[in-house]
Amino acid sequence: MRLIIVGCEYSGKTTLVNEIVNWRNELMGPPTPKGIVEYHDHFTLPWVGHWDEISEKDLATFMSLGPELKEMFQRYQFAYHLENQLYDDSDHILIGFHIEEAVYAPRYYGYGGHKEYGDRKGLARHIDSEIVKKAPDTVLILLKATPEVIKDRMKTAPHSRTVLKEKDIKPVLDEFDEEFRSSFIRNKLTIDTSNSTVKESLQEFVTNIGPFLSDRDRLRIQANQILKS
Repeated sequence: MRLIIVGCEYSGKTTLVNEIVNWRNELMGPPTPKGIVEYHDHFTLPWVGHWDEISEKDLATFMSLGPELKEMFQRYQFAYHLENQLYDDSDHILIGFHIEEAVYAPRYYGYGGHKEYGDRKGLARHIDSEIVKKAPDTVLILLKATPEVIKDRMKTAPHSRTVLKEKDIKPVLDEFDEEFRSSFIRNKLTIDTSNSTVKESLQEFVTNIGPFLSDRDRLRIQANQILKS
């Protein structure tokens, strides 16, 4: 499966993706080759996901760098995650990726504003075009929640590494909506997690992903069913 899951912090992206991965493994079998990274969740500054091995001291050093160097490194991340070697894998699941950068970089990282060098909204459309050419079966999924729910989650279960400010919740949600609508990626789903359990959000995903499964996905499902029987 080719998925890009986006949305405001605290909308439940990583939590849902872990459920999607478990569902995928049960339905299709684990990804190949063995040992592949299940998903990529390390595009928000300060980093999370499999950048966790970076020490707090080194992370602080990186975060103290100027916006020019941060912009350069993030651009490297996008280029790397568009490499053919990753799209040759049986799955390529990205959390946030270029859509998130288009929302957060101008607001929080000090670069990528309108008509600035590395304009992130322009870059996002360029990356959209690359994805459409390279992997037209990619599905863009927007996770949403009301501002009140996001605010409550920030207070009851705060992230150790976070970028979102409470005062920005509403405009950030609006910007994710705008970026989602503007994306050139054709296959799109929206899931509102405001009043849903994780299991209910997963079921909504399962119910709606069917038409977007690729021929390769369907062959994997058939092969896995044969192996199980």
